[in-house]
Amino acid sequence: MVNTGRGARERILRAAAHLFYVRGINATGVEELRREADVSVRTLYNHFAGKDDVVVAYLEQMADAAGSSLGRADLPPRERLLGIFTPPAPKAGDPVRGCPLINAGVELADPDHPAHRYAAERKARFAERLTEIAREAGAADPESLGQRLALLYDGASARSTVLNSDHPHEVALALATELVDAALPVRPGPAPDRP
Repeated sequence: MVNTGRGARERILRAAAHLFYVRGINATGVEELRREADVSVRTLYNHFAGKDDVVVAYLEQMADAAGSSLGRADLPPRERLLGIFTPPAPKAGDPVRGCPLINAGVELADPDHPAHRYAAERKARFAERLTEIAREAGAADPESLGQRLALLYDGASARSTVLNSDHPHEVALALATELVDAALPVRPGPAPDRP
């Protein structure tokens, strides 16, 4: 018997987050999604017009969560730029799947697919946001730094997926630290004590 109570949309998105991320979008059927969410087919289609709409909603949810460190006003710009290279730890037993937006772009290769378009738009916005933070930090060439960090992040995410390891993010963090420190103005330290 399916759960007919409140919260069906949230259960569907939770199920999508788990199944799409762990198994992949194309490998997950609507029936499996429905079962994992514990909803009827009718309930699923009351909340989403079809699987493509579920995929886009899933990507929105994942992108918002992943980009949350960029919007943390309590952190200095340098730490916000470098914070993207510390991915959340996967749940025990789950594979490392990297960036959901990259995964969606690869799985749904048609550039006109709504989820592919959404992923491309968010990736462009991601680089723009990194550029804005680099500018805030005082980088000499914020556009170049933003684009380089975006490429480094995406490369580490793709490599993490293929290798099923977070190690590429550790390597990327070291490289990103070098890039950021070279691009930002040197802040004078305290004056040395005089004898």
